[in-house]
Amino acid sequence: MLRYTVKRLGSLLASLVVASLVIFACIEVVPGDPASFMLGINAQPDTVAALRDELGLNRAPHERYIAWVGGLVTGDFGTSYTYRSPVSEIVVERLAISLPLAVYALGLTILVAFPVGILAATRRGSLTDISVMATTQLGVAIPNFWFALLMVLVFAVNLRWFSAGGFPGWDAGIPAAVKALTLPAIALALPQASILARVMRSSLLDTLSEDYIRTARAKGLTGRQALRRHALRNALIPVLTIIGLQFSFLLAGAIIIENVFFLPGLGRLVFQAISQRDLIVVESVVMLLVFAVIIVNFLVDLAYAWVDPRLRTRA
Repeated sequence: MLRYTVKRLGSLLASLVVASLVIFACIEVVPGDPASFMLGINAQPDTVAALRDELGLNRAPHERYIAWVGGLVTGDFGTSYTYRSPVSEIVVERLAISLPLAVYALGLTILVAFPVGILAATRRGSLTDISVMATTQLGVAIPNFWFALLMVLVFAVNLRWFSAGGFPGWDAGIPAAVKALTLPAIALALPQASILARVMRSSLLDTLSEDYIRTARAKGLTGRQALRRHALRNALIPVLTIIGLQFSFLLAGAIIIENVFFLPGLGRLVFQAISQRDLIVVESVVMLLVFAVIIVNFLVDLAYAWVDPRLRTRA
């Protein structure tokens, strides 16, 4: 297990280095000058030059890359061009919304998808299975932003159970904050739960058709016992892959939902930073999200080894 973990850590570090190079290179080729954008079209050339020097834009690209990576390692993400405050403080403030939202949505996804997928697999071909597959197909087809607007109309405008948007802050209390995140989390969880339920059903059906399941049944185990003791654990490997990808998407790809509900999260921060040409915020936040994706994939790889001991022996 130790060798397997060390090998995965090496892949993680290599992925981070490559990702940092790609992100920095993409930011470098973006047209336009951040200093000119910040000062406006009527700015004097000497004022623009002074601001470029203050922001470090006059240094060579490799020097700026080394300084940026060194800052990332030490936790110094630089200073925002727009907000004139450390990027790390802005990211921590926004992450306090995006991370709980992603965890909340993923929890709802798993809570719905696992029992639904297991139910459909154990009753293959029945009316229950057909109904589940039709419902999940509908869940995949419905755009989450349209579903979010529909929930705002029903639960915020008509029933007045929830607010239409905004975030009161964690200082207002955990119940109020969780209530504000409930509708966005449901909107994010709907398509993800539909996808995960279908994957769970397909993986479980493949596992239930294996010879060792039939052998376990022949030895006297009931269908439920064979499912619990043998089938579920072996069916989890593709499911874990999807869960890892979904968490990465929920953390990094919730820009539309955050804008629908006016949530000041990471997705909205990246959108605002791009529109304001705040490149230091863009590259730092994107690198942070890439790091989160790679870490999640690393944890999924470790979960593979826990579920399937053959991976540990191969390593």
